[in-house]
Amino acid sequence: MNEPDAHLLIVDDDERIRTLLQKFLIRNGFLVTAARDAAHARRILSGLDFDMIVLDVMMPGEDGVSLTRGIRDESETPILLLTARAETEDRIKGLEAGADDYLAKPFEPKELLLRINAILRRMPEPSAEAATPKLLSLGPIRYDIERGELWRGEDLVRLTATESQLMRIFSARPGEPISRARLVEDLGRDKGQAQERAVDVQITRLRRKLESDPKQPRYLQTVRGAGYMLAPD
Repeated sequence: MNEPDAHLLIVDDDERIRTLLQKFLIRNGFLVTAARDAAHARRILSGLDFDMIVLDVMMPGEDGVSLTRGIRDESETPILLLTARAETEDRIKGLEAGADDYLAKPFEPKELLLRINAILRRMPEPSAEAATPKLLSLGPIRYDIERGELWRGEDLVRLTATESQLMRIFSARPGEPISRARLVEDLGRDKGQAQERAVDVQITRLRRKLESDPKQPRYLQTVRGAGYMLAPD
């Protein structure tokens, strides 16, 4: 089941693919807006908010990785990259730019649907409860476990869908190392070395939001031979 009435932005320069994706996703219950290139997408994004963006990497003019980076300067809307490139390094560049996941072309439409629903499920649900929050202290950062919110002082730190899921995983087991393979599994990804490398990229991005010195992490530590560990105060 997809998120009811979730609004997706599809960005692809191939009109045939763009139209097919739009029709398929509408049939599966989504609201869908389509853009033909990065410039068109930027104009649409200037006036509308979306629940998720499905973005082709290889486009004339500004490519999908550059557009992802630009979107991340303004928003944490989940981004799924579509790429014909098989090289892992190219996919890593997309994740480093801020994408939540990638799907290689050609792909089955049902797999795209599964990926979209998986990413939407990772997004934290807003809580209407005013109960006393359970907090983890990470120096100047505090993490509200019940609400899935990260705060620096009075400022809410924006997290991507994948970063939110990682914080939920780590906060459930503070002080306990979690292997890369386990993180891949808990994130709902396919097993394999490429996905473990993708987790490394997501950890690097999350550290930039948690640590005063991400290159010498104090709170999201690497435990040699065991994985990663959240070490709150």
